[in-house]
Amino acid sequence: MSQQQRMQGQPMIILGDDAQRMKDKSAQEHNIAAARAVAESVRSTLGPKGMDKMLVTSLGDIVVTNDGVTILDEMDIDNPTAEMVVEVAETQEEEAGDGTTTAVAIAGDLLKNAEDLLDQDIHPTAIIKGFTLASEQARDELEEIAVDIENDDDETLRQVAGTAMTGKGAEQYSDHLSELVVDAAQSVTVEADDGSTVVDLAFLKIETQTGQSPASSELLEGGAISKDPVHEDMPTTVEDGDVLLVDEPLELSEAEADTQVSVTDPGQLDQFLQQEEQELRALVDDIVDLGADVVLCQKGIDDMVQHYLAKEGILALRRVKRSDIEFLREVLGAKVVSDLSAATEADLGTGTLRRDEDEELFYIEGTAENAHGVTLLLRGSTDHVVDEIERGVNDALDVVGSALTTGQVLPGGGAPEIEVASRLREFADSVSGRQQLAVEAYADALEVVPRVLAENAGYDSIDTLVDLRAAHSEGSEQVGINVHTGEVENTFDAGIVETPTAKKQALSSAGEAANLVLKIDDIISAGDLSTEGEEDEGAGGMGGGMGGMGGGMGGMM
Repeated sequence: MSQQQRMQGQPMIILGDDAQRMKDKSAQEHNIAAARAVAESVRSTLGPKGMDKMLVTSLGDIVVTNDGVTILDEMDIDNPTAEMVVEVAETQEEEAGDGTTTAVAIAGDLLKNAEDLLDQDIHPTAIIKGFTLASEQARDELEEIAVDIENDDDETLRQVAGTAMTGKGAEQYSDHLSELVVDAAQSVTVEADDGSTVVDLAFLKIETQTGQSPASSELLEGGAISKDPVHEDMPTTVEDGDVLLVDEPLELSEAEADTQVSVTDPGQLDQFLQQEEQELRALVDDIVDLGADVVLCQKGIDDMVQHYLAKEGILALRRVKRSDIEFLREVLGAKVVSDLSAATEADLGTGTLRRDEDEELFYIEGTAENAHGVTLLLRGSTDHVVDEIERGVNDALDVVGSALTTGQVLPGGGAPEIEVASRLREFADSVSGRQQLAVEAYADALEVVPRVLAENAGYDSIDTLVDLRAAHSEGSEQVGINVHTGEVENTFDAGIVETPTAKKQALSSAGEAANLVLKIDDIISAGDLSTEGEEDEGAGGMGGGMGGMGGGMGGMM
């Protein structure tokens, strides 16, 4: 019998004994279950009445939040499919700044509805095409229902900020914080060369302090750093002074190799010490010759240099964070100096520094023509409180920036989702084949947002959906649920305002993630997929164990 005949008579084994594999429906069910588990873990946090999660690390550190991306980042997820859904939240956060929980919840319901279609023997390809059509149409519909606003419409912008912070730790003080957020975003809004509006949040810095009420948070022109003068004899206030930013240590450089010097008499030791002092004095002379009144150093400052700077009446701060140095460069209109001997007067910035002894802060305000930058100083009673406030304010800054850039907003409270779902069902009539069912499934998935908003607020989700659908069928496209009152009303008039950018990104990310999961019909153990060590692949290839998927195939965490 030939070798070919022998091979035809028995199955070929290409995977190792320890390898795992899931195929077809089993793989699809596993992937959908893992993705939905992620969505279920955060959906209870959606909306103003959403609950918080307490996340405890292995070291005992605690994070209390209802911010979707923070929860998913901190969770110990060990499943490749679940991690794909986590990427939805991360992408949403990077691109839109808000709506992470919405995006993940929609992705979970898309896969839930897709599973029902798979049970009806509808091929995944048809579902994917239908979801893609529906996603594109949904984004177009959002454009249709968006409301145009002006950049100086402060009231609407404050409502956008307040909506983004609602449900987070900042909600109680949202009126005050919303005003700060709008002022801050407008302060860093510039007009691009093409005439478009650009909100450059790189010129906005957030600092936090504990021990005070969030109501005492404030917006500062310039920057604020929590540092003390390096010498007690230095001034604590400098008006319109020249400021030098240095990212090299103001110390003597150390030899790369250990050296030993033999000293035969005290005179030689004195000579070494005098030489060292002269070199340190030369550093101070360079600073004095530049005309600097203030030195902000990213690294350390030698005690002798501190003494000489104090004698010259120069204020110096050391160990200033790199991020602060970069921000103060914009505030002061300065350049960061890496080689003091090559620095020129043009590298200096100008500004006013004053010390607040009660707050233990230096307030720094630029006075140069090209200086710009503002600081949001957020305060809270404890670290947990101020951290949650900072997360809420960051979300608010992103959505207000989006509203300023696009000049468009949307009513909130699930109104856009209900309206788009209604329009998608009409659009489905024009879609042929089984893709029509996928479009309708996509429309049904969008209604998870108002449904969960109602559930989390303690209202009947079915009654809410019925009332919302009835209102929108009569042409009231801005009607949503006001979770504070339980009423179905015009949420735009009620001050519940969101941005189309966040909604579009949520629909896009959720649809693409669902399609990616649906396209997988086989989970196979893989060896090292990297390009390194290719000389060893002949022995292991596909049979090298399940790697990172072993734990992942069993569950989410």
